[in-house]
Amino acid sequence: MAIATTNPATGETVREFDSLTQQELEDRIQRSWDAFQSYRDTTFSQRAGWMRAAADILDAETDRLAELATLEMGKTFAAAKAEVGKCALGCRWYADHAAEHLADHPWEPADAPANARVFTRYQPLGPVLAIMPWNFPYWQVFRFLCPALMAGNVGLLKHASNVPQVALAIEDILVRAGFPRDVFQTLLIGSSMIEAMVDDDRVRAVTLTGSEPAGREVGARAGQNVKTSVLELGGSDAFIVMPSADLDATADAAISSRMLNNGQSCINAKRIIVHEQVADEFQRLLVGKVEALKVGDPMAADTDLGPMSGPQGLEELDKQVQDSVAAGAKLLTGGKPMGGKGNFYPPSVLADIPKDAPAYYEELFGPVALFFRAKDLDAAIAIANDSSFGLGGSAWTQDAGEAERLVNEVETGMMYINKVTASTPEVPFGGSKNSGYGRELASFGTQTFTNAKTVWIQ
Repeated sequence: MAIATTNPATGETVREFDSLTQQELEDRIQRSWDAFQSYRDTTFSQRAGWMRAAADILDAETDRLAELATLEMGKTFAAAKAEVGKCALGCRWYADHAAEHLADHPWEPADAPANARVFTRYQPLGPVLAIMPWNFPYWQVFRFLCPALMAGNVGLLKHASNVPQVALAIEDILVRAGFPRDVFQTLLIGSSMIEAMVDDDRVRAVTLTGSEPAGREVGARAGQNVKTSVLELGGSDAFIVMPSADLDATADAAISSRMLNNGQSCINAKRIIVHEQVADEFQRLLVGKVEALKVGDPMAADTDLGPMSGPQGLEELDKQVQDSVAAGAKLLTGGKPMGGKGNFYPPSVLADIPKDAPAYYEELFGPVALFFRAKDLDAAIAIANDSSFGLGGSAWTQDAGEAERLVNEVETGMMYINKVTASTPEVPFGGSKNSGYGRELASFGTQTFTNAKTVWIQ
């Protein structure tokens, strides 16, 4: 895949970039390793100061940075601005809390004498390779780099090849914020160079957000090298609606979640599972609200949905929809590429999806909602769990007993009740089953890429 900026709203290639040569990559890895030797000894106060300066730059240049994201991957300008703002929030939150997360943790062994001091000390690992996707081109990177850099690690970013200008902008922000040279580097390289990087002894850990096949390859390689890895992979999140929910407000939440980022998010509400008592009414509301969405220029203030990021994703989504309809699924609205310039696909709804249809088990990464009916709570939970994925999920009910069962029984890394699934610095983020392993954000994000060293002094 070429490393290039191609406007998904027009199909125009705006700018192309050369990949690093093997020797240039070798130089970058060595520079990262050398930078770590001194950066690991900087204080939390110094790192926090640089992190807050990065947040100030993000705030001051929000519009410019957001325009880059909209240009490269097609999210609406409003959504891009919100994403840049979240990155600033993440910088400040970790500046405020990382020292607390990584403070020595005391223990009290029964056989320790009175003069013993026993504790865990968290120490950085070194260069961490971050393999990041295009769908949240700023936030995916900052949710890794904020805790990793605050812990004293250094970062090597292999970003998606269709967002090179965003990738370079992130490195530029950190340099201008004052982080020492080579503490964070953007590597414009193709996927073929990843394997050797994971094998390299100077690269001490790897984190990947992306597809399940990519995660399996990187996770296996990291395992062979006995290296820490975190994988955040695909998702087919359930959105469960019970009779006690406020149907109109819940339908708004379903649309907001499913169509977030033009439908291209791992934690979109992809499978909408509704109790049969309210299924007809909820379906009516859902389809009406979907058909009211405006698709168009992602820079326009009144646009609800911009284009998909690339033609390949659009073609794959359309094939999944058409194959599902051929297998017996019912198309309630949308379901056909909009034609003309750009990668536009209409917001769509599929219902009555049989188990042999692609839409039943596969992740649909685009603006297509899947509608399921459940005869009762047991059936809703069974449908939710009938998936190889287990990233996030949400359920809508005013019944405390139902809520408790949903929290305990839905097989997922995150479960939100009466709220759409989200990511925020204060709360752990990650999945189960084929959606990956490990956790990002909160104190998990800070501690993951550290050596938790047991110390006993007497």
